[in-house]
Amino acid sequence: MAVTESMAGGTPGEARAVQEGILRRQSARESSARTYARALPIVPVRARGLTIEGADGRRYLDCLSGAGTLALGHNHPVVLEAIRGVLDSGAPLSVLDLATPVKDAFVTELFSTLPPGLAAHARVQFCGPAGTDAVEAALKLVRTATGRSGVLAFTGAYHGMTAGALAASGGAQDVRVTRLPYPQDYRCPFGLGGPSGAELAARWTETLLDDPKSGVPLPAGMILEPVQGEGGVIPAPDDWLRRMRRLTADRSIPLIADEVQTGVGRTGAFWAVDHSGITPDVMVLSKAIGGSLPLAVIVYRDDLDTWQPGAHAGTFRGNQLAMAAGTATLAYVRENALAERAATLGSRMLTQLADLTREYAWVGDVRGRGLMIGIELVNPEPDRTTPAERGPAGAPGIPDDPVAGHPGATGAPTILDGPGPGPGPGPGAWAAPGVPGGPTSAPTRPVPRRVPYPAAPELAAAVQRECLRRGLIVELGGRHASVVRLLPPLTISDEQVTAVLDRLTDAIAAAVRHQTTHGPTHGPRRQRRPDSAQPTG
Repeated sequence: MAVTESMAGGTPGEARAVQEGILRRQSARESSARTYARALPIVPVRARGLTIEGADGRRYLDCLSGAGTLALGHNHPVVLEAIRGVLDSGAPLSVLDLATPVKDAFVTELFSTLPPGLAAHARVQFCGPAGTDAVEAALKLVRTATGRSGVLAFTGAYHGMTAGALAASGGAQDVRVTRLPYPQDYRCPFGLGGPSGAELAARWTETLLDDPKSGVPLPAGMILEPVQGEGGVIPAPDDWLRRMRRLTADRSIPLIADEVQTGVGRTGAFWAVDHSGITPDVMVLSKAIGGSLPLAVIVYRDDLDTWQPGAHAGTFRGNQLAMAAGTATLAYVRENALAERAATLGSRMLTQLADLTREYAWVGDVRGRGLMIGIELVNPEPDRTTPAERGPAGAPGIPDDPVAGHPGATGAPTILDGPGPGPGPGPGAWAAPGVPGGPTSAPTRPVPRRVPYPAAPELAAAVQRECLRRGLIVELGGRHASVVRLLPPLTISDEQVTAVLDRLTDAIAAAVRHQTTHGPTHGPRRQRRPDSAQPTG
């Protein structure tokens, strides 16, 4: 699919020369820490809604959306109107933490969207203008309120790039927090996935906290993402979130929900915690709440508000333009039911993208929630089970087991791995003869252990490049950067959804064709289990 040329001034050759000059100067002047600019060599000069126009005149469909910042897309009319209103009023633009009508309107609108159990007893702290500072504030808050220092966090997490936030993230090198297993289907740390894997993850956490010899004292708080974004677009099961809420509440451990990327309708509910119905003690909010401008806050239960004046501060926490844009964005999402629309469109996209797991063995998994979608690329390999591991010829499968019966069990062979510590009666469980829920006379059956194919970061990068050639901007994330991520604005139209899916499918097909011809891992396409290509969202 060709990239559309715009009617920008100058010849195409002149426009390309302007863009190349800007990119050369960026490379010469900016730090080597830059990221998106390396994979996306474009120079945006105009944007509206889903569309970005580059300095070279080319137009792109933007499914990066400022890493989820642009809930309404680029330059939405209600956002521009709110910004112009502040500029034209003569109001101050930066006021530290002083009260203003703009701030008052923002807090009122924000509180109207919060989970009811929090809204009635909430306090808000305005932070520095990035989500990572809000994470720092949340950790500082619970440590002050509890008098404890430890933190519980999860594998695969991403909470920011400042010291405290980074320490709680999955890639931390200097570990100062207790790391817990985050449940997921495709790469379940226990090899199970589904409810059984989530149960074992919850049981591990509970045992760690209650075992006096675990080496983990009662922590100041637990921080989690309802959907891990940078970790690979991994939605937490609702039952598991409710279990974490009960577990922390019973032990007086404040629960921090990091909704920096999942908030404001992104996952098909206004806040991602709304899916499970839990009420966190602290919510970390940024990105979309500023309506495309920098803004970050924490909202928390009033009984945690034990700070002294000045305990957390920041020069730019009084950004009036961001508050006005944020108020307009929050109200527009709420009034136009964009969260519900995100749920509908996300379901459609996940259903159509799931077909790719049947067509290409290199597409290992499709998952997500609402308009937060990930496609994991893998390197297919020969079946790694031995005859002994596969069991006797003709042995029946286990109905509704964690491989054959739950969404997301895609792109992986099954290894039968001996009797396993299932969580109790039910799918994937194991119990001894005579134990309720266990067999009465038949020998115990092995519990399947799923072994996903290895991640394919080179293929994911190739898909991203092919997308860009077709005028589609996507992000990479997940383990080894092997997950192609889609974060379109909530205002995306039905026609634009079709265009995004067409371009993405075409890009994957092109990258796979090149992989089979020139890549390091090519060969015949594996046949897939007929029941193993369902989306996990």
